Amino acid sequence: MDTKSIANEICDQADDFLAGVRKRDEAKAGIAEYLTLHHRSLAPADKKAVIEQTMRILENEGFFDADAGGEEDAGDFSDAEEE
Repeated sequence: MDTKSIANEICDQADDFLAGVRKRDEAKAGIAEYLTLHHRSLAPADKKAVIEQTMRILENEGFFDADAGGEEDAGDFSDAEEE
């Protein structure tokens, strides 16, 4: 399997295994863990390429933008309920 296919596979499942991830470094760590579990034989250079490709795809899809907006809304809602 080539790195692009693996990156696409990860992106297809990102909503599940990266649920609640808000920071890019957390996402990279989660992707690295996924690769360790599902693609152990991947060479280090290929692993790095998959992580970079996956992050680029997630960025282009607005994956992190949606999380940031949701976080703000949750904070505003919590403050309103406490008052």
